[in-house]
Amino acid sequence: MTIRIVFMGSPDFAVPALRALAAHYFVCGVVTQPDRPSGRGMTLSPPPVKVAALELGLPVFQPEKLRTPEAVQPLIDWAPDLIVVAAFGQILRANVLDLPRYGCVNIHASLLPRHRGAAPIQAAILAGDAETGVTIMKMDVGLDTGPMIRRRSIPIEKQDTGGSLFEKLSRLGGELLLETLPPYLAGEIQPEPQPVEGVSYFGMIKKEDGLLAFTSTAQELERRVRAFSPWPGTSMPWNGGPLKIQRAHVVDGRAGVGERLVVDGLPAVGCAAGLLVLDELQPAGKKPMLGKAFLSGYSKDW
Repeated sequence: MTIRIVFMGSPDFAVPALRALAAHYFVCGVVTQPDRPSGRGMTLSPPPVKVAALELGLPVFQPEKLRTPEAVQPLIDWAPDLIVVAAFGQILRANVLDLPRYGCVNIHASLLPRHRGAAPIQAAILAGDAETGVTIMKMDVGLDTGPMIRRRSIPIEKQDTGGSLFEKLSRLGGELLLETLPPYLAGEIQPEPQPVEGVSYFGMIKKEDGLLAFTSTAQELERRVRAFSPWPGTSMPWNGGPLKIQRAHVVDGRAGVGERLVVDGLPAVGCAAGLLVLDELQPAGKKPMLGKAFLSGYSKDW
């Protein structure tokens, strides 16, 4: 018997899972966010999942919200046996969760119950976690609170950024989904409740979160630089505008909070503890440059 699957997702993170699913199962429809204005011209751009779905020849539905009977009707018409969700961007209500006989399974980019919420990848870096991973879970009406079907972990490398972990976990999510679905659909594995200990939550990231506050420790700020790369990026005020910090590292030392100095030929800033050395920067209106090149051109202003 053919299993009918509806896929829900929007950003690049969900694309490997959609492609893997479509290669092995019958995907009867794809639900994704509406096209949004983007770029300097604010032209309408489709979400990456829509682009992939159209390439695969799959029907696409883009509701503004899945709240009204009219918005849910296409899902009812598709009559899915299973709904697979990956970074869809909307909370699903009981009328959707209860629609397929195998329920709705979600690919969540953390080792639940740690880092529930909208930005689990960045949260793991900010927390200084040694590892992160992907959890395949059966969804309920809570926010990432449903029982877990399978988890897989990977180490967080010293140089990992939000962008590099995004790529790793995106691929891992597709792989783990394909490994999980056969035994799950056959009833060979059952979802298990999440532990009550170790729960944490991290909400939506805003652009202003990238402004570095040197009242934090240098270690905390170095993690922030990595976690918020490539978006929203991190910066500090300098010469009347933002100075973007592309890469940085920590050294021991003491200086006034926010004090600018030079360490081993590189610009650095004093923090609540330690010094944040700026390896790569981008002044407003300029291209990114290495710290030494920055000092050679802007030493008087530093």
